[in-house]
Amino acid sequence: MPKRFTASAKQLRPDPRYNSKLVSKFINCMMWDGKKSAAQAVLYEALDKVSKRVKDVSPLEVFETAIYNVKPLIEVRSKRVGGASYQVPMQVAASRQQALAFRWILAAARAKKGKPMADRLSEELVAAFNKEGAAMTTRENVHRMAEANKAFAHFAW
Repeated sequence: MPKRFTASAKQLRPDPRYNSKLVSKFINCMMWDGKKSAAQAVLYEALDKVSKRVKDVSPLEVFETAIYNVKPLIEVRSKRVGGASYQVPMQVAASRQQALAFRWILAAARAKKGKPMADRLSEELVAAFNKEGAAMTTRENVHRMAEANKAFAHFAW
Protein backbone atom coordinates (compact mmCIF):
# COMPACT_ATOMS: atom_id res chain seq x y z
CA MET A 1 0.00 0.00 0.00
CA PRO A 2 1.47 3.41 -0.93
CA LYS A 3 2.33 5.99 1.68
CA ARG A 4 -0.33 8.61 2.19
CA PHE A 5 2.00 11.58 2.55
CA THR A 6 5.46 12.34 1.26
CA ALA A 7 8.33 13.14 3.58
CA SER A 8 8.48 16.70 2.25
CA ALA A 9 8.37 18.26 5.72
CA LYS A 10 11.56 16.40 6.69
CA GLN A 11 13.35 17.15 3.41
CA LEU A 12 12.25 20.77 3.09
CA ARG A 13 15.19 23.18 3.10
CA PRO A 14 14.81 26.82 4.15
CA ASP A 15 14.77 29.35 1.33
CA PRO A 16 18.04 31.10 0.43
CA ARG A 17 17.06 34.72 1.12
CA TYR A 18 15.05 34.62 4.36
CA ASN A 19 16.23 31.22 5.67
CA SER A 20 12.60 30.34 6.42
CA LYS A 21 10.93 26.97 5.92
CA LEU A 22 7.53 28.67 5.71
CA VAL A 23 8.66 30.77 2.74
CA SER A 24 10.17 27.66 1.14
CA LYS A 25 6.90 25.76 1.53
CA PHE A 26 4.94 28.69 0.06
CA ILE A 27 7.28 28.77 -2.94
CA ASN A 28 6.68 25.04 -3.46
CA CYS A 29 2.90 25.57 -3.30
CA MET A 30 3.10 28.49 -5.72
CA MET A 31 5.27 26.63 -8.21
CA TRP A 32 3.80 25.43 -11.52
CA ASP A 33 5.36 22.81 -13.82
CA GLY A 34 8.41 22.42 -11.55
CA LYS A 35 9.60 25.98 -12.22
CA LYS A 36 10.90 26.74 -8.77
CA SER A 37 13.23 29.57 -9.75
CA ALA A 38 10.34 31.41 -11.43
CA ALA A 39 8.14 30.98 -8.32
CA GLN A 40 11.04 32.14 -6.13
CA ALA A 41 11.58 35.23 -8.27
CA VAL A 42 7.89 36.14 -8.12
CA LEU A 43 7.69 35.74 -4.33
CA TYR A 44 10.90 37.66 -3.65
CA GLU A 45 9.75 40.49 -5.93
CA ALA A 46 6.38 40.51 -4.14
CA LEU A 47 8.10 40.67 -0.74
CA ASP A 48 10.28 43.56 -1.98
CA LYS A 49 7.11 45.40 -2.97
CA VAL A 50 5.59 44.59 0.43
CA SER A 51 8.60 46.16 2.16
CA LYS A 52 8.03 49.37 0.18
CA ARG A 53 4.33 49.44 1.08
CA VAL A 54 4.56 48.52 4.75
CA LYS A 55 7.28 50.54 6.43
CA ASP A 56 8.85 49.71 9.84
CA VAL A 57 7.92 45.99 9.52
CA SER A 58 10.15 43.40 7.86
CA PRO A 59 8.65 41.69 4.78
CA LEU A 60 9.12 38.26 6.38
CA GLU A 61 7.10 39.40 9.40
CA VAL A 62 4.36 40.74 7.10
CA PHE A 63 4.33 37.41 5.24
CA GLU A 64 4.14 35.32 8.43
CA THR A 65 1.43 37.55 9.94
CA ALA A 66 -0.58 37.40 6.70
CA ILE A 67 -0.45 33.59 6.72
CA TYR A 68 -1.38 33.52 10.42
CA ASN A 69 -4.34 35.87 9.86
CA VAL A 70 -5.75 33.78 7.01
CA LYS A 71 -5.47 30.41 8.81
CA PRO A 72 -8.95 29.02 9.63
CA LEU A 73 -9.52 27.73 13.15
CA ILE A 74 -12.70 25.78 12.40
CA GLU A 75 -14.37 24.46 9.25
CA VAL A 76 -17.42 22.42 8.30
CA ARG A 77 -17.03 18.85 7.11
CA SER A 78 -19.75 16.68 5.67
CA LYS A 79 -20.85 13.77 7.87
CA ARG A 80 -23.45 11.14 6.99
CA VAL A 81 -25.67 10.18 9.90
CA GLY A 82 -28.70 7.97 9.40
CA GLY A 83 -29.04 8.63 5.69
CA ALA A 84 -28.73 12.40 5.99
CA SER A 85 -25.64 14.51 5.39
CA TYR A 86 -24.84 17.20 7.95
CA GLN A 87 -22.32 20.01 7.77
CA VAL A 88 -20.48 19.44 11.05
CA PRO A 89 -18.10 22.12 12.39
CA MET A 90 -14.70 20.68 13.34
CA GLN A 91 -11.31 21.95 14.44
CA VAL A 92 -8.71 22.27 11.69
CA ALA A 93 -5.33 20.55 12.08
CA ALA A 94 -2.26 22.83 11.99
CA SER A 95 -0.90 21.46 8.71
CA ARG A 96 -4.30 21.86 7.03
CA GLN A 97 -4.61 25.42 8.41
CA GLN A 98 -1.32 26.31 6.74
CA ALA A 99 -2.25 24.56 3.48
CA LEU A 100 -5.62 26.34 3.31
CA ALA A 101 -4.03 29.72 4.06
CA PHE A 102 -1.49 29.22 1.26
CA ARG A 103 -4.20 28.04 -1.13
CA TRP A 104 -6.56 30.95 -0.39
CA ILE A 105 -3.87 33.62 -0.70
CA LEU A 106 -2.62 32.17 -3.99
CA ALA A 107 -6.16 31.75 -5.35
CA ALA A 108 -7.01 35.35 -4.46
CA ALA A 109 -3.82 36.63 -6.11
CA ARG A 110 -4.36 34.51 -9.22
CA ALA A 111 -8.00 35.60 -9.52
CA LYS A 112 -7.00 39.24 -10.03
CA LYS A 113 -6.12 39.96 -13.63
CA GLY A 114 -4.27 42.66 -15.50
CA LYS A 115 -1.15 42.95 -13.32
CA PRO A 116 2.01 40.89 -12.92
CA MET A 117 1.77 38.09 -10.35
CA ALA A 118 4.28 39.77 -8.03
CA ASP A 119 2.05 42.88 -7.79
CA ARG A 120 -1.09 40.82 -7.19
CA LEU A 121 0.63 38.67 -4.56
CA SER A 122 2.08 41.67 -2.73
CA GLU A 123 -1.37 43.33 -2.67
CA GLU A 124 -2.96 40.19 -1.27
CA LEU A 125 -0.24 39.73 1.39
CA VAL A 126 -0.59 43.35 2.55
CA ALA A 127 -4.38 42.99 2.59
CA ALA A 128 -4.14 39.77 4.64
CA PHE A 129 -1.64 41.48 6.97
CA ASN A 130 -4.29 44.19 7.52
CA LYS A 131 -7.03 41.54 7.96
CA GLU A 132 -8.82 42.39 4.73
CA GLY A 133 -8.86 41.14 1.15
CA ALA A 134 -10.24 38.11 -0.70
CA ALA A 135 -8.35 35.48 1.32
CA MET A 136 -9.67 36.93 4.59
CA THR A 137 -13.18 36.97 3.10
CA THR A 138 -12.84 33.26 2.33
CA ARG A 139 -11.73 32.60 5.91
CA GLU A 140 -14.64 34.61 7.30
CA ASN A 141 -17.07 32.66 5.10
CA VAL A 142 -15.67 29.35 6.40
CA HIS A 143 -16.01 30.56 10.00
CA ARG A 144 -19.55 31.84 9.31
CA MET A 145 -20.55 28.44 7.90
CA ALA A 146 -19.17 26.72 11.00
CA GLU A 147 -21.02 29.16 13.26
CA ALA A 148 -24.29 28.62 11.36
CA ASN A 149 -23.99 24.84 11.67
CA LYS A 150 -22.87 24.60 15.29
CA ALA A 151 -26.20 22.91 16.10
CA PHE A 152 -24.70 19.79 14.49
CA ALA A 153 -21.48 19.96 16.52
CA HIS A 154 -22.59 16.94 18.57
CA PHE A 155 -22.05 14.79 15.44
CA ALA A 156 -18.31 15.50 15.55
CA TRP A 157 -16.82 12.33 16.95
